[in-house]
Amino acid sequence: MKKITILDSTLRDGAQGEGISFSVKDKIHICQALDELGIQYIEAGNPGSNPKDMEFFQEIKKVPLKNARVCAFGATRRKDTTCEQDSQLQSLLQAGTDTVVIFGKSWDFQVKEIIKTTLTQNLDMIKETCAYLKAQGRTVFYDAEHFFTAWEQNKEYALKTLNAAVEGGAQVICLCETKGGFMLDQCRTAVAEVVKKFGSKVQIGIHTHNDCGLAVANSLVAVTEGATHVQGVLLGFGERTGNANLSTIIPDLQLKMGYECIPQKNMKKLTAICNQIAEITNISMNQQSPYVGKSAFAHKAGMHIDAVLKNPFAYEHIEPETVGNTRVFLMSEVAGRATIIEKINRFAPQIKKDDKIVEKIIARMKELEKQGYQFEGADGSFELMVRKVLGQYQPFFKLHYYTTNGSNPRPEEGVCCCAQVKVEVEGQIEITAGEGDGPVNALDIALRKALEKFYPLVSQIRLVDFKVRVLDGQAATAAKVRVIIESTDGQMNWTTVGVSADLIEASWIALSDSFEYKLIRDIEKHYKKII
Repeated sequence: MKKITILDSTLRDGAQGEGISFSVKDKIHICQALDELGIQYIEAGNPGSNPKDMEFFQEIKKVPLKNARVCAFGATRRKDTTCEQDSQLQSLLQAGTDTVVIFGKSWDFQVKEIIKTTLTQNLDMIKETCAYLKAQGRTVFYDAEHFFTAWEQNKEYALKTLNAAVEGGAQVICLCETKGGFMLDQCRTAVAEVVKKFGSKVQIGIHTHNDCGLAVANSLVAVTEGATHVQGVLLGFGERTGNANLSTIIPDLQLKMGYECIPQKNMKKLTAICNQIAEITNISMNQQSPYVGKSAFAHKAGMHIDAVLKNPFAYEHIEPETVGNTRVFLMSEVAGRATIIEKINRFAPQIKKDDKIVEKIIARMKELEKQGYQFEGADGSFELMVRKVLGQYQPFFKLHYYTTNGSNPRPEEGVCCCAQVKVEVEGQIEITAGEGDGPVNALDIALRKALEKFYPLVSQIRLVDFKVRVLDGQAATAAKVRVIIESTDGQMNWTTVGVSADLIEASWIALSDSFEYKLIRDIEKHYKKII
């Protein structure tokens, strides 16, 4: 099986995405996650650009990594100085990585109009930088910035820039599709010729952007034409429309095309590590991401689900477990009886397809969906609803009242609302208050305080996502809203839903369902351990 070297640039190119900001600890945790997956190279930042990146490179030396090599990133020397005098190159050496990634200009327009130097001087800058770093004991990867644009506009000069890097001792020549605007055939032709010209001397790589939605496709095309080094970002985020998504490229190459990118045993970790990095980055995973998205193996239509239950091969291109994902059957008005039974049997295995109670469950589900509930994305609320119909539900607390109030201007930073909650647990009354950044946040804090006295494990619950959908826009501010809350305890995620014409009430319904679902699961887990 032919091996493909993977370089992940989450911490450098990915960090250039809008709203992305990593602390030093974040970067270390992401390195550890990528290392666990089996990524060979991690491009972790530019030590010459800011003190935080230099601090990271010093701290990561203390962290043992089994698979990955951390790389420092920077530019070729400046036009008006030597390598020895160039402060950025010296910072690359100070970072102490055994591999460095250097980018240089391939496009004559960039050379003349952006860095304002001559074409000959630019070639010297590339060659001398690679040679200098190699002489300092570093392995050099050369990123040919704007290579494909350069190829189109001045092919002869573009190839000269690659030759300069090769003569300087670069081990990898990575062709960068920096503007993200090239079609597959354009990419294919350019890569094939570069491989033919330089492939026997150095490793050829590909680095694509997604401005035309082709970053993954162009990366795969490059590999079929002989590239053996692929750069990208595990979750595909980055500047503008993002980078090549490695969570798609890796399984595409390894499971579909016969290449080896990571150890096969690690492929089952892919989904979990993607979720972990999304959590550290503080972004929501794209539910429809191939392979690793929550909906990647989700089935909704009754006929589809019936077929999948008989043989998953009917509608699934791989087994979800191969990449650490799970099959999901969505609850909705188009779901068949088989779907509902499969869901119910996860917590009530005694229920059979022809049991009369199933009709009651379906009727109740359709009644609630008519009101605006949506169970396809709220497994927690679906399970609670079924337990109520089955008579297996006992409330963990009784609400006497809740109140919320807001203030503007804020009395202090991070606080604009207060909430008070009065609940009863087995005859005991607890009244608590919470302050938060919004009424739902304040309610969450107040309810958590009230229940922790009785159920300490609720301290583990944390809200991951909060969505509001207006169900009837024509009713304006009197419209019903549907609130969906995703929660986690660090080990599992679950989703609950609430519907009301009152946004706070809808949020309360979803929030209280979230706490009750967690408590039910913890009790059942404890009971299983006992028996």
